[in-house]
Amino acid sequence: MEATVTLSSKNQIVVPKSVRQKLGIGPGDQLIIDLENERLILRPKPKNYAKCLRGLHRDVWKDTATGRYVEGERNSWEEK
Repeated sequence: MEATVTLSSKNQIVVPKSVRQKLGIGPGDQLIIDLENERLILRPKPKNYAKCLRGLHRDVWKDTATGRYVEGERNSWEEK
């Protein structure tokens, strides 16, 4: 989704209604601003970081028996 906004004389922007609805944000919600390669990225600040990170990079572990992996790591700590 793409939208055009105008910077006001007070250096403010208005997030279009369609974007606010899609993101589920409203008055009082905080946004995080990132600058990447001359691009401004605006995203909602998570209300719950633990919930936001759950399942992150799940595909990295898809072919790994995680129980055995963790057990092997714990055993390597005990051997040292």
